[in-house]
Amino acid sequence: MYLWGLVTAVGVIFGYLAVLLANARHFYTDDTESQYTGLWVGLGHALRDGTFPVLVPERWMSGNNTMDDAGLFNPPQLLIDLIAPSVDNMALYATVVKLIFAIIAGLGVYRICLAYGGRPAWSAVAGVAFPLSGFFLFFDEASWMTALTGTAWLVHAWASSVRYTRGKGGPIPVFVYLYLTISTQYIFPAVEAALMLLAVAVGEIVYQRKWWPVLRLAIVGGCAGLAGLLTFLPSMLSAKVTWRGTMEVINDQFLTVPWSESLNASLPSTHPAFTSWWGYVQPMPVTYIAWFLIPALAFIDWRRAKDSWRELLGVAFFAVMMLMWAAGPGSIGPLRWPVRVLPMLAIGLLVLVCVLLGRYGTTRDLKNRGIAAGVLILLLLVRSFSADPHDLIWHVLAAVAIVALGVAALWLTRIKGVAMACVLVIVAMFPIAFVQVQAAQPTPMTWNLPTNRSDAKAAFPDFPGTTLQLAERGLLQPGDNSLDGAYGSLVFGNYAKSLELTYVNGYTPTGHFYFGELLCMRWDSSVCPDAFRRLFAPERTTGRTLADLMKLDRVVLQRALFPDARNQPAPEGWQWVDYPGHEKYISVLERADGPISTVNGRVAATKNATATSISETDTTSRVRVSSPNGGKVVFSRLGWPGYRVTIDGTRIPITTVAKSFVAVDIPAGTQNAELVLTWRPPGWKIGIGTLAVGLVGVGVLQWLYVRSRRRAKVFPAAM
Repeated sequence: MYLWGLVTAVGVIFGYLAVLLANARHFYTDDTESQYTGLWVGLGHALRDGTFPVLVPERWMSGNNTMDDAGLFNPPQLLIDLIAPSVDNMALYATVVKLIFAIIAGLGVYRICLAYGGRPAWSAVAGVAFPLSGFFLFFDEASWMTALTGTAWLVHAWASSVRYTRGKGGPIPVFVYLYLTISTQYIFPAVEAALMLLAVAVGEIVYQRKWWPVLRLAIVGGCAGLAGLLTFLPSMLSAKVTWRGTMEVINDQFLTVPWSESLNASLPSTHPAFTSWWGYVQPMPVTYIAWFLIPALAFIDWRRAKDSWRELLGVAFFAVMMLMWAAGPGSIGPLRWPVRVLPMLAIGLLVLVCVLLGRYGTTRDLKNRGIAAGVLILLLLVRSFSADPHDLIWHVLAAVAIVALGVAALWLTRIKGVAMACVLVIVAMFPIAFVQVQAAQPTPMTWNLPTNRSDAKAAFPDFPGTTLQLAERGLLQPGDNSLDGAYGSLVFGNYAKSLELTYVNGYTPTGHFYFGELLCMRWDSSVCPDAFRRLFAPERTTGRTLADLMKLDRVVLQRALFPDARNQPAPEGWQWVDYPGHEKYISVLERADGPISTVNGRVAATKNATATSISETDTTSRVRVSSPNGGKVVFSRLGWPGYRVTIDGTRIPITTVAKSFVAVDIPAGTQNAELVLTWRPPGWKIGIGTLAVGLVGVGVLQWLYVRSRRRAKVFPAAM
């Protein structure tokens, strides 16, 4: 068993090498380069400085780390963050981190197969195949880091859940893996984990015909959910001010996958047909799972296998749920893009088929089974041709390759045994992965951000203080994506965090709706052409510009978006500043009288009041205030839910200006009072309480488990 576990790990490594030979940046693309690596660096610096980075006010929309995919309460993620600032090559770091999690995921699938009675050799096949399956390889591993990490922990939670219900393991592994799944701070793995527990529960009730094991599992799952509330309560309680505040169910067909595309699951050349960013026919084989998966169905002894339907019902139930979810609706509240669950479908089908092959695989009646396999391959070919008729030759070649590999595997099974055939099945995955990744080049997902942070920092202007960039990423030309081009002057996504510069701009999938409207700023920090005018227009309540309320020291304008800006007079209090070597891409405005971001803390404006900063942290502003007749103090802080304020210890209401800037109405007669403005993640006290309850609950279950094991040893006959 351990030997085949090692084979699984080594197989995943060789699969990664094959992918890297086809594209050295495969695991450093899209959200990984634009969001995650910069986030790691920023969080890592804060942790090293002794700050738990729940909030970074100067980042504005992307500064609330309880809203996005920071994984603040996930210990492995915090370790990744701590290491990140010491690494220069972010592509190398991301690839190594992802390889570790791919191995964890592969071993998790291997463990699920074993938990359901699978044979080690075929379990290893499933474990290696999963990280090389289409959507997981081209999206979760290439781009969406939290989907990768969440899935890696989820599969171990699944295996541990089956072992726990069948009396082969305790509750602590189930709890730990579920908590790690939830605390990645990505909603999809959390919901998928809940559905996995439901599938295991249904399957085990049917299989064991006992309620107590399932009840124990439900309690463990509940304890993990309580512990995980600390991760999601802040975003849930802040959703009303974000882009994701709706709970509507919408079937818009975007990134929904018709069930018929599942017939592409074993043809490596497949380009499935459904609506995405790239039109209808996809440029990558995202519905592909494994070359052997569908043809191998012909070599299962189904008469014998039907006796195991109760035991494997949970796996089949999970696969059916994922198949239905993948087909829509397009959005269920924050759960959008059903294509994201294709890895879950891949897990279910790989476990189901590989367990059945290990236990009931047969080569008897080889002629008829060969014909059946041929028919299945023909169906794959027809379906793939229907979706993508322009690549018929490649589909035919892929079908021929599957036939050849299948014949070789059957020959090895008869001559050398099942183990050697499984090795062939695994080895064949590597050239397939290489060809698939190479054929998808140039990938439409890449931003081509620099890999080495030291080179990027050396090429970029030295911008101290707080900077806002007004730019549109869509205006970049192919030749601009380099340090000699736009990336030596402009930032998008979390690139500024990698450069260790303080920019308002950042990557945020759950941005603040009202602030985004003020500057027409989007998730990647791009803005509209009207943003410049809006930035320097007086705000109605205070008469101050947004630039003043944000206490900006610098505004960087993209020349392509604002070509004539430099020919216009600078706004009052600002001046145009030259940065030689960067004139092609940017025009720069700076404060005429020097930086203001550190002047008087984060007090941005006052009306009929005086306010003098006493001290500042990211989450707390202490200010000395006076207002004989009542007035207002406006702070350079974004109005996320979670702020509270006291004046000389008396709590007073919080308000906002332009629905974005935190403001406090000062009562009349206030004289030299201490105003304390603090921010805490909404629901944090409840979250800590439920975490404690969850830990106590799993502790009780572990005590009961140990006690039952001891009794079983003392009274084996009675048990």
